Amino acid sequence: MTIYQEDSIEDLEKFEIELLLQGLYAWCGYDFRNYAFNSLRRRIWHRVHSERLSSITGLLEKILHDPACLKRLIADFSINVTEMFRDPSFFLSFRENIVPLLRTYPSIRIWHAGCSTGEEVYSMAMLLHEEGLYEKTKIYATDMNADVLKIAKAGLFPLGNMRKYTNNYLAAGGRKAFSDYYSVTNNGVKFNSFLSKNVVFAQHNLVTDRSFNEFQVILCRNVLIYFNKALQEKVHSLFYESLCMFGILGLGDKETIKYTQKADCYEAISQSEKLYKKVN
Repeated sequence: MTIYQEDSIEDLEKFEIELLLQGLYAWCGYDFRNYAFNSLRRRIWHRVHSERLSSITGLLEKILHDPACLKRLIADFSINVTEMFRDPSFFLSFRENIVPLLRTYPSIRIWHAGCSTGEEVYSMAMLLHEEGLYEKTKIYATDMNADVLKIAKAGLFPLGNMRKYTNNYLAAGGRKAFSDYYSVTNNGVKFNSFLSKNVVFAQHNLVTDRSFNEFQVILCRNVLIYFNKALQEKVHSLFYESLCMFGILGLGDKETIKYTQKADCYEAISQSEKLYKKVN
């Protein structure tokens, strides 16, 4: 195969992917056109093979006529990797460095953007409860995927995960017995309802939706890594507009505010844990 032929195949594949993404946006409003290309490419081919198709164009035709296939593709694009007290050192740093700042506010609004199935939302509720701040806090937990939000709202998780979650909780500075926060049922582990009483679960798409409130804290961890540079800048502008002055932005361990257009608007509270304070 010549280099020309190889380039032609790659160009055709890219063209098909662009057609698929444009068709998806035009047909149902889901905009994945600025997601990181290589990540999308892997997920698209996974769906092509799972549907027993031979081409990306064939997948486009199927999602236009088969709502179930469309739903499966959207689920493929929705990244749902999370756990209780994920990266315990982040939560420990939040407890030590951010909680003292939050004590100065009469009320607290926190936005968990891209909350997935909600484990980190419940983790934050536990942390704030132990610090005596939960009663004056409202947590807005959002995700583009309605199915994962249903799981988050139910607060029901697999029993087999609890050993790891307990270890994470303790490493994050937990002050009680982790098992005090849940009860075991026939379907798994049900977390106590008081942990979600101040939580609003709602659909929100970081790509297409606007700011909906002003927040003292915004947490968006390990979501931006799936966006290209242009979309990352757009979302950072959204977060900047949504944060109050001296508000806190928390990112994932592979993400940073550095090298973005808003970098000078923040100072690092903990560079290692990706916790930043808006200063202008």
